[in-house]
Amino acid sequence: MSTDARTTGAAEQRLFIGGEWVAPEGGYYDVIDPATEEVVAPAPEASPAQVAAAVDAARDAFDGWSRTAPEERAAVLDRAARVIRREFAGYAELAQAESGATTGTARALQVGVSAARFERYARGALEPVESAVPPQINAAGPIGGGGVFGAVAVRRPVGVVTCITSYNNPWANPAGKVAPALAMGNTVVVKPAPQDPLSVYRMAEALAEAGAPPGVVNVVSGVRPEVGEAAVAAEGVDMVSFTGSTAVGRRIAEECGRGMKRQLMELGGKGAALVFDDADLASAVSGIGTTFSFYSGQICTAPTRVLAQRGIYERLVAGLARYAEQLTVGDPRDPATVVGPVISAAHRDRIEAYTALAVKEGARLVTGGERPGPERGFYVAPTLFADCTNAMRAVREEIFGPVVTVVPFDDEEEGIALANDSDYGLLDYVWSGDVARAFRVAGRLRAGGVGVNTVGRNMEAPFGGFKRSGVGRDVGSYALHAYSELQAIVWPG
Repeated sequence: MSTDARTTGAAEQRLFIGGEWVAPEGGYYDVIDPATEEVVAPAPEASPAQVAAAVDAARDAFDGWSRTAPEERAAVLDRAARVIRREFAGYAELAQAESGATTGTARALQVGVSAARFERYARGALEPVESAVPPQINAAGPIGGGGVFGAVAVRRPVGVVTCITSYNNPWANPAGKVAPALAMGNTVVVKPAPQDPLSVYRMAEALAEAGAPPGVVNVVSGVRPEVGEAAVAAEGVDMVSFTGSTAVGRRIAEECGRGMKRQLMELGGKGAALVFDDADLASAVSGIGTTFSFYSGQICTAPTRVLAQRGIYERLVAGLARYAEQLTVGDPRDPATVVGPVISAAHRDRIEAYTALAVKEGARLVTGGERPGPERGFYVAPTLFADCTNAMRAVREEIFGPVVTVVPFDDEEEGIALANDSDYGLLDYVWSGDVARAFRVAGRLRAGGVGVNTVGRNMEAPFGGFKRSGVGRDVGSYALHAYSELQAIVWPG
């Protein structure tokens, strides 16, 4: 493909199946720039038969790739990272056009994180896969003689992995699936989010240039549900890794259950942020305020559900209002912009419907709620609601936008109860000057992760959710475990 096609999205982007660029049987659909409402480029629409062909290609490539030396797999991933860094500016420009991310986000947190993940799992390919099991002394019995039996547990690749990725980060999210899956010796079929698939084709191109054999990585896109359904249901698929809504995740899990397929599910979130009377309010405001700006609130880990102890309730609400009102909303290509657009007109309308619902439910609109300029683009103003209750749908349901709700509580027990009264359990947060209390409260929260006085992440810590926020854990070495099966080998001593 030409340099222009590589960096800005090809006018006739093709599917990537078995190492070949294949014309889509379903035609094309337009990828829309959320900031301008202009067409970025046409994206290919795969047919179910082409999805099946991608799965077959991955199945054919699995035996050879799974037996490739870890050093060779590591070299491919490392070279892919170098290609991504070489094409950094063009890839970031494309990611911004597809997703509406601000320039800083597109560069550092999309393309930059993607390259870092390929580098991380180049090292991960070299991590030991064996772990010793203590020897066991068995007495003679009906099934054999006695003796000392040794054992070792070995992590083996799962097989063909379907990776269904999210629209909020078309680089880091796919890289977080593809890189560890390949490091463990799996082959993949990637079905990108329909809103921003072009970046994923660039990732496939980088892997092909890096020496990934044909069929090891396949990409099939489409706006029609049949594309994703075929990528999940195909008999040749051994595992599905999905990032997206709980509703879609449930349907995928049902299909995986019928086929006894392994699952890794990163689903919805409605993160609770407990802010106690003794908290550093400046830290709490800046941490919670990332909901307004980070991906314009389109992030499952956002602390969107604030639980504020009454002693600091009004001050926290006022601080969040000031924070939100100072954020510049607008063209993500403008260096001054902090809050860009949301992904689509339909999603903007959904967020606005939740805003109207919150008012109807009795929440107090403190700031935001309107549709800001510019005239074109899918923009939502940072929006803050106070005087909420846990019964409100706007508090309980994932809005996935720059909307924060604040609920008051009296004491520690009530705060914990309110935090746990949720269908979700991905990431919660605690702000308190009493570190012992903060850790005590964290231990009682039903969430896969808890930030204590921070929204920061440790990228080697396990990531995943309780309840309807997902199944399984990844990130760091935990991702290598997620994309592997354990085999026990036993022998007589």
